[in-house]
Amino acid sequence: MLKRYSRQVILSNIGEEGQKKLLKSKAVIVGCGALGTVAANNLARAGVGHITIIDRDFVELSNLQRQMLFEESDVGEPKALAAENRLKSINSEIKVEGVVSDLNHTNVEEILEGADIVLDATDNVQTRMLVNDYCVQKEIPWIYTGAIGTSGMIMTIVPEGPCLRCLYPHIPKAGSLPTCDTMGVLNTATVIMGSMESTEAIKILLDSGVRSSEVNAQDNDDKDGEMVVYDAWNNSIDHIVVKRSENCKCCAEAEFEFLEAEDKEIITSLCGRNAVQITPARPKNLSLLDVASQLEKLGEVKASSFLVLFKTESYEISIFRDARAIIKGTNDGNVAKSLYARYIGT
Repeated sequence: MLKRYSRQVILSNIGEEGQKKLLKSKAVIVGCGALGTVAANNLARAGVGHITIIDRDFVELSNLQRQMLFEESDVGEPKALAAENRLKSINSEIKVEGVVSDLNHTNVEEILEGADIVLDATDNVQTRMLVNDYCVQKEIPWIYTGAIGTSGMIMTIVPEGPCLRCLYPHIPKAGSLPTCDTMGVLNTATVIMGSMESTEAIKILLDSGVRSSEVNAQDNDDKDGEMVVYDAWNNSIDHIVVKRSENCKCCAEAEFEFLEAEDKEIITSLCGRNAVQITPARPKNLSLLDVASQLEKLGEVKASSFLVLFKTESYEISIFRDARAIIKGTNDGNVAKSLYARYIGT
């Protein structure tokens, strides 16, 4: 079985025992866009034994510029399942699980349970803070990573070290930060950052990962962390020391506000896409065939076993089996909520 990984096994950093350890490990990747596809591809080929990929969206033509696991035939398919199928064809010896869902406080315990490492490949602050809460509470290492324009950043977050709330004590408001949809992104930047992230994950899974603080251990406190910022266009790299805050709401005071959110529907504006996602307070189990049958009298309907795409008036509504929906054609949460109630129900 190890023959597949022979070029990796001969590395002194890994060896046969290290490879066996990877095969027994579980990595969870939150998001399957540019960063997620690169990280998932690397970890699957490296022989991480169990990979779970979570994504709420489906493949669009504009994704193909940078989302390396997808091709034209995947357009319209859920990203998590398209990635699962591709990775299984790359490495049939490992377990790959695609989860078509929006990670939130109602399902985070179930989806992230058993993870040895969590990789951030999402596109919004709220989900990252939720992952931070969960991983700090459960003492699971995770890797914060982002890329936009020509640059990206990465920070490995480990128990006893600074967490994401130490870095961002004042949480940016939704929509206040630029996104790939509004600012653009260089595909080589996402490949580089996704590869840096998967390398960090492999090091942690081998129990040989050097904490970022150890790079400058003589100058920094043992509990300091580090964020690395890399610009692919200028080929520049910066190292930013991140201090563990004694007043951090999360890792110091153990207040997990994102885990303990109220059970109410979640309305998320998808920046740069003129779309709003609505997630019900508790997941449901819709019969998509029944939904499609009801809606075909009111507009254009395309249905698959994973989602129903409904077009009417100036809007396009994608409806998923868990009753989550993405309404394109508006950034107004109230308008989206009204359309949801009209066509899907309450």
